[in-house]
Amino acid sequence: MNEEKTLSEAATDFLASLPSDERDEYRQELNKFIRWCGTDRVICELGAPEVEKYAESIDGSSANAIGRIAPVKAFLSYAKKKKLTQSNLSVHLRVKKAAPAKGLQVKRPVKAINITAGGYRKLEQELASLKEERPKIAESIRKAAADKDFRENAPLDAAKEHQGMIEARIRELEATLKSAVITAEEADSTKVGIGSSVVLHDMSHDEELSYVIVNPREASPLEGKLSADSPTGRALLNRKQGEIVEVSAPAGTVKYKIERISS
Repeated sequence: MNEEKTLSEAATDFLASLPSDERDEYRQELNKFIRWCGTDRVICELGAPEVEKYAESIDGSSANAIGRIAPVKAFLSYAKKKKLTQSNLSVHLRVKKAAPAKGLQVKRPVKAINITAGGYRKLEQELASLKEERPKIAESIRKAAADKDFRENAPLDAAKEHQGMIEARIRELEATLKSAVITAEEADSTKVGIGSSVVLHDMSHDEELSYVIVNPREASPLEGKLSADSPTGRALLNRKQGEIVEVSAPAGTVKYKIERISS
């Protein structure tokens, strides 16, 4: 085992090893995981039960649940490779999907989702881009499956996992676009609401964070899109610039000051 490092130190090293574009995408979600566990925790003390509990804290029915897990999973795999942990804790990071109810299923009407024209176009573009990836993923699986040693075929497992993530996101996007209602209503810039861009000062960690508050189905932490149904999103709704909000987390209460609001 290498020298003991805190989660924050290990995460800094991990982010530094990534290309700049991936670094920006991974940072915000990885920071959430570290704050959840405790920034001063020594990484070698991290155990499977804690990792499993973090996965359980993520809503498995969320459109971007897998996207939230990916940066943390990559970090934990890196930690094992660098011998910062004794085992690969990433295998315990699984988002549990809600079990289907038994018996007769009652079909409920789909709730309309208000979305801007720009947001609708962006979701359409993402859907088209993901569908274009299908042939490439299928080819990756074919090549990986050609390896006859299935005892530890990491490329095949990775390709299948990637395929599952892509198909799940495609289904979510199709459902969202089908029930979307385009609205031209302007957001109220005097208080936080859906569509608001907010800049927060994390008073507990002296860090500036930027979010756009969105409908849960549009949530994408890697893009800074925060669900209005998340603990932080609920705490921010209808609050004004300069106000301080508190959000409860397993590692303790986090305080945010609303620095700026824009529509």
